[in-house]
Amino acid sequence: MHLEPVRAENLFQSKYYATMNEPFVIENKVAKSGLITIDLEKLAGDFNMMSLDLKSFLFMDLLLKEKDFRKYLDDHDWSQYKGSILAVYCSSDAIIAPWAYMLVVTHASHFADDIVVGKPDYTIDKVFNDRLSKHDWSQYKDKRILLKGCSDRTIPPSAYALATNKLQHYAERIMYGEACSFVPVWRRPKN
Repeated sequence: MHLEPVRAENLFQSKYYATMNEPFVIENKVAKSGLITIDLEKLAGDFNMMSLDLKSFLFMDLLLKEKDFRKYLDDHDWSQYKGSILAVYCSSDAIIAPWAYMLVVTHASHFADDIVVGKPDYTIDKVFNDRLSKHDWSQYKDKRILLKGCSDRTIPPSAYALATNKLQHYAERIMYGEACSFVPVWRRPKN
């Protein structure tokens, strides 16, 4: 099979290229589409999440001894959690009494903005869901919505699920991704 070489002068004869006398205008079809992009990361706001694994406060990483535990709590540098959301959990299979978490809160609450008993992933889910639940979703009534897919911070799937659930009451359409490449998720049924 013989292929003809493409010549530069033939490219400029195409209707897709502007000539020297005609302006070449790039049309922003996304702006004209009426599509509203919602960035869940921005809606949830900025937050600093830190974690505290109680495993290191336990005897042999497994046993909770009250006297030793209280000493660890007294000696711990709680100021490092200043301005953060603290996830308190135990990564070992130890059984932690409820009062142990209560004691942690009495120490950490003077520094941390919020304290969640749960692993870091659970804490991030909870923060997103709490913050997104407070958002006024009614402002998207009869709108075409794109839930932004790329963010600097990982957005938990539960946040997308919550946003979809809230938006179904108001939006005309819901999509996921970027304006140039999205996945249709939901469309209001025609009556």
